[in-house]
Amino acid sequence: MNREQLIEQIKIKKSFLCIGLDVDLEKIPQHLLNFNDPIFEFNKQIIDATHHLAVAYKPNIAFFEAYGIKGWQALKKTIDYINKKYPEIFTIADAKRGDIGNTSTRYAKAFFEDLNFDSVTVAPYMGSDSVEPFLAFADKFTILLTLTSNKGGLDFQVLKDKNGTTLYEKVLQESQTWKNSERLMYVVGATRPEYFQKIRKIVPNNFLLVPGVGAQGGSLQEVCKFGLNDEIGLLINSSRGIIYASSGNNFAQKATEKALNLQQEMEEILSSQ
Repeated sequence: MNREQLIEQIKIKKSFLCIGLDVDLEKIPQHLLNFNDPIFEFNKQIIDATHHLAVAYKPNIAFFEAYGIKGWQALKKTIDYINKKYPEIFTIADAKRGDIGNTSTRYAKAFFEDLNFDSVTVAPYMGSDSVEPFLAFADKFTILLTLTSNKGGLDFQVLKDKNGTTLYEKVLQESQTWKNSERLMYVVGATRPEYFQKIRKIVPNNFLLVPGVGAQGGSLQEVCKFGLNDEIGLLINSSRGIIYASSGNNFAQKATEKALNLQQEMEEILSSQ
């Protein structure tokens, strides 16, 4: 999926909702454990129930890796299912990879070629030669961790150099000089809404993936106030608040209701632009 196709889906669905697939066998409805592949069955039912409200899905790779080969098989079945049945959906591998040279190339091949994700999250700490191998893939996107929503994110990300530039600002500035930087997106937590104005001055056109709305307490209205651009430019992620809205047989229906609430709020915001 290219940028124009993603923007078109946002306009069609009047939504910039991304649903995170953080599958925990201890939290999913227990009747699903009777299936041969309960992880995939849970994902499938969530996707079928919400695909008309979301423009993206974001499997958190750790929640699949934790179950070994069965988890990886469930991940591949999930992404294959989305790509085949709902090809209009943008897919994000929340893998937080990043290493030098050939290692990054192998990570990129795993997610872009073998699993056929549209994008992958990457840690920028090792610099340009750890990220550019991901950016070499046409019509694929690399989503840099920039200003995260967790409490510890402030340990380093807002530290300033002698010129008063914070580390997250440096990541934004430097990454814009890298080869194929037009394929970059950035992770910016919804719990940091006061930073969005600064961020948009540095990267006015790039998409921002925004976790933290919902269970983590981030405000959609606050994020949109400074984060929206002329092409929307936001993917708002909600995971636990949607997929674990119910632990009963009605879990998919309740997930739909939660996703619809966010989509309607997004539609209202878009109509006022």
